[in-house]
Amino acid sequence: MRAKKDPQSQLGFLGAEGNRTTFRYFERYQYISALLDRHPEILAAVHGDLESPLARVNREGRSGRPSKFSSDTVLRVVLVKVMEDCSFREVEIRVDDSLRLREFTRLHNDPMMDFSTLSGLANAIWPETWAKVNELLAEAAVAERRIDGEMLRLDTTAVETNVHFPTDSHQLFDAHRVVSRIVRKIRETVPSLVSDKRLHDRAAKKLHTKIARARGKKSDEGRKDLKRLYVRLIRVVRGILDWVPSLTERVRRDGAKHAGSLADAMRLDALLDQLEHFRALGARCVDLAHRRVVGGEKIPNDEKLFSIFEPHTELLIRGKAGKEIEFGHMVSIHQVKGSFIVDYEVHAKKPADFETVDAALKRHVELFGAPPKVLAADKGYWESTEKTKDLSKSVECVSIGKKGRRTARETAREHGVFFRLGQKFRAGVEGTISYLKRTLGMARCMNKGWAHFAATIGATVFAHNLIVLARGGG
Repeated sequence: MRAKKDPQSQLGFLGAEGNRTTFRYFERYQYISALLDRHPEILAAVHGDLESPLARVNREGRSGRPSKFSSDTVLRVVLVKVMEDCSFREVEIRVDDSLRLREFTRLHNDPMMDFSTLSGLANAIWPETWAKVNELLAEAAVAERRIDGEMLRLDTTAVETNVHFPTDSHQLFDAHRVVSRIVRKIRETVPSLVSDKRLHDRAAKKLHTKIARARGKKSDEGRKDLKRLYVRLIRVVRGILDWVPSLTERVRRDGAKHAGSLADAMRLDALLDQLEHFRALGARCVDLAHRRVVGGEKIPNDEKLFSIFEPHTELLIRGKAGKEIEFGHMVSIHQVKGSFIVDYEVHAKKPADFETVDAALKRHVELFGAPPKVLAADKGYWESTEKTKDLSKSVECVSIGKKGRRTARETAREHGVFFRLGQKFRAGVEGTISYLKRTLGMARCMNKGWAHFAATIGATVFAHNLIVLARGGG
């Protein structure tokens, strides 16, 4: 008869071997660790960005003592974060609680860094460094004959920024609440320089809520009410924005005298920089809302501001099912057989797909020494085959379907064996994009700012390529 409970206590946790699934799961970490050790130039590229931040983190009044954290550990923890698709808080807990992840990150018995320290160190790695690291890994894969350049497939995908759906009222309310919050912090630091002027937070929030509720009314009276509410909200936001310049000038002039300490003076400078930054963005929101709502002007997308927190965000109209518009940036993916991504590009402004072909082929030739035998892409790249006459001369099979009507010759080309095989190969990039988004978290970038957005894409592509190599060699 089986016992309900085993009262026997263990002699301490000795580390279980784990079942076959667990072993296979962590086997890829062992392979990735060995690969990184074989190519120290990858770590050297990252160390250039991390050397100074790590010196500050490791100092803590212990001059001359060995560093607690190394660039190698930071790089490996960032890889764990991407591969496990978790936040900085979650990766701190996972690595701290896992013997195998401690071994992979080279922490061993040392304390795990806290999530805020990890976030700062991860964000210190610039997008150009991630691009260089991916380039070094691709060159290493070519040198070890893990990949070849016979076939190349291209595609683009949208990666969203961390923004809410933009409306004029929400943008105005965001500008008001952020500016008023910074003003309050300045008031706490130097109360003698900031008057007790009311900031009207409740009025701004109430008007924003009323606009959100009235937006669905389609009658003429409803539109007039909506316009009146917008005029009142614009007046409230403009009131605080017009007050900011005189406040900023006064605090910059006399803030150091009234600050209690050097730390307070430095904090004031940082707050004033933030205030001027968000004041400028708020003024832009007011101008756009006034032109559209009051003036009835139709504003081009290039002039619009979609978030005061991520002002680099671009409106993407791709007509995808269930997601006709997205807010973020386009990313180009260049992939060879074996699902290895040989190159990528993050676009600040969405390009036409065919405009990226020349750069992709140039990079391919630089890496492999010759153009691909097969170039496969969807119909969005058709313009390249039509306008680039030399493309069919350098590439044996251009598997790109034509948009619109086809002649008999073009129909025959697209029904050819090699063209259809190229299209089957092209379909594989869709699976890669799905993996990048579903498993590695590239659907939405949670980091702030354009540089960190591009760096996140680079880190995700690097982790993906390491996993691809581990699958083939594990």
